[in-house]
Amino acid sequence: MATEMTGGISPMQAFAMVGVAGVAAQWLAWRFRLPAIVLMLAAGLVLGPVTGLFVPVRDLGAIIQPMIALAVAVILFEGGLTLSFKKLADARPAVRRLVYIGAPLGWIFSSLALVFGAGLGWEAAIVFGGIMIVTGPTVIGPLLRQAKLTSRPAQVLQWEGIVNDPIGALAAVLALEIVLIRNTGLGWGAALGQLVVGVGLAVLIGGLAGYAIVQAFRRGWVPEYMKVPLLFVAVLAVFAVSDSLLHESGLLAVTVMGLVIANADLPSYHELYRFKEHATILLVSGVFILMGAGIEFETLAQLNWWRAGLFVALVVLVARPLTVLVSLIGTNLPMKERMLIAFTGPRGVVLVAVSGVFAERLVAEGVADGALVAPLAFVLVLTTVVLHGFTLAPFARRLDLSSGQKPGLLIVGGSQFATGLATALQKAEVDVLITDPNRDHLRSARAAGLPVFYGDILGEAAEHNVEFIAYSGILAASDNDAYNTLVATDLGPEFGRESIWQLARHKEARARHALPSQLGGRAVNGNRTLAEYLELLAGGWIFRTTRLTGEYRLEDWRRARETAIPLAVVSNRQLWFVGSEDDLVDRPDARIISLLPPEAAEQIARENEAREAAKEQAKAEAEAVRRGEGNGSVTKEA
Repeated sequence: MATEMTGGISPMQAFAMVGVAGVAAQWLAWRFRLPAIVLMLAAGLVLGPVTGLFVPVRDLGAIIQPMIALAVAVILFEGGLTLSFKKLADARPAVRRLVYIGAPLGWIFSSLALVFGAGLGWEAAIVFGGIMIVTGPTVIGPLLRQAKLTSRPAQVLQWEGIVNDPIGALAAVLALEIVLIRNTGLGWGAALGQLVVGVGLAVLIGGLAGYAIVQAFRRGWVPEYMKVPLLFVAVLAVFAVSDSLLHESGLLAVTVMGLVIANADLPSYHELYRFKEHATILLVSGVFILMGAGIEFETLAQLNWWRAGLFVALVVLVARPLTVLVSLIGTNLPMKERMLIAFTGPRGVVLVAVSGVFAERLVAEGVADGALVAPLAFVLVLTTVVLHGFTLAPFARRLDLSSGQKPGLLIVGGSQFATGLATALQKAEVDVLITDPNRDHLRSARAAGLPVFYGDILGEAAEHNVEFIAYSGILAASDNDAYNTLVATDLGPEFGRESIWQLARHKEARARHALPSQLGGRAVNGNRTLAEYLELLAGGWIFRTTRLTGEYRLEDWRRARETAIPLAVVSNRQLWFVGSEDDLVDRPDARIISLLPPEAAEQIARENEAREAAKEQAKAEAEAVRRGEGNGSVTKEA
């Protein structure tokens, strides 16, 4: 059957355009280290109101709203899937305060900013104010990596965004239920009763669905390859069933279902959470493109820009700082850390996506101010993301809360090789951390004064005590090949597989022992095992850090170090390991970390001895001249 054209392009072309634009925007954001949300919104604006190539209402028609609603349901389910009560209980006191005290205060202060700043009525303000609790967990992570904050404020901001994500959506859902029930003309008693029934029904449906999925997964009733598809279908089914029984209760139901699954301690939880890395990223991209393309300049023109500017200023300069500073009273956080947290509150995908759905619902129920919710959300998100994207790093440096622009490397596995490599990397101004679950393996690193973490890098202790955000790459170099492969494979999605390297496995060259390409990390120059590197060190090889200059270029280094084994390069605040000679760069100020053979090591030792002897000689001569005892010196007459 031919598809009838509904506008400028067909629905098939529209889906393809949204998908390509969304994924391309995310890739460009990763490639150039820019906030993805800004590029996605910009792409939507260019496709929609700027060029008119894609107009959602024209090209997709009536299916646009159900699509966005289902996408928001999946996004909120993912938010619930991240909220583990166990992790919340273990979180820092500052995070708990920002959840228990900050979330209600943020709701109140945001609603006040909407009423007195943007001029909204109370009905629209309490709904939109609930969504504004969320600080944008999909945005804060990339911003923190870019700014390289020190451990404590980075962890507080990251955990606040993750935990408050479903709480904000939940608050908005409850507020919307109150508004909708009140608009039916019921008294407060009847309205409250209907609200309790609706919330209870949503909680029951979501809880039962989550429990059923947990039991099915735990008892092995579902094969591994069907778990994620089943999860996706369950989200859609729960949302549809709950929403058909009571409008807007579907969002609450899927959030509760995510909470139940997140706290069930399933063995396959991490595989389920990868659900976010696939479906959710695509949906986030799609929602942002649709939102940006659906913005009409006429709608933005409805805004009183003076009041919209006042609203944004009140949120950024009053509501957010006041919420944080009041919540953190009595904690041991220094004031400069509180100030950084207080003035960092970017909003993201949940705010834009959920506000668009709720705005339509408010307008349909006769709340005229609901039409202003979506454009206000658009302005707030765009302003805060751009503002924090360009000011967070300088602000952190001004407060001395930035770990600097230095690259960082996690070395998994303690050994003499790890100690020597870490020492050489430190000379190249790289932050390093050596981790190992065996305390004895860290002895040489401790003796050298290197930062170490005793424990499993994949364990919960590392999650709370290791500043992952400060490190841009991982080298799996323990004495256990299987553990190295597990670390590289498990942390690959978080760090990016292009930033994870692994020493060669024993017997890797044999076909029967080779691993699929999707497992493990990237190879290091020479594809040597840890045992082979340790044998080189035992034979007198040494690590050396060499800086290239305008006069001393890469070719000069190659001629002087023909037998050297280049391992890593540090240049332009980036670190990478050498896989082949093509990975070496000829740039001034680039540093090459290499292994030098015994004869080169002996020559360097002789040069160092001669240099030290010359220094001592110069020091002695300087003292002699100062005393007037040097050759040709003139003594003062009495």
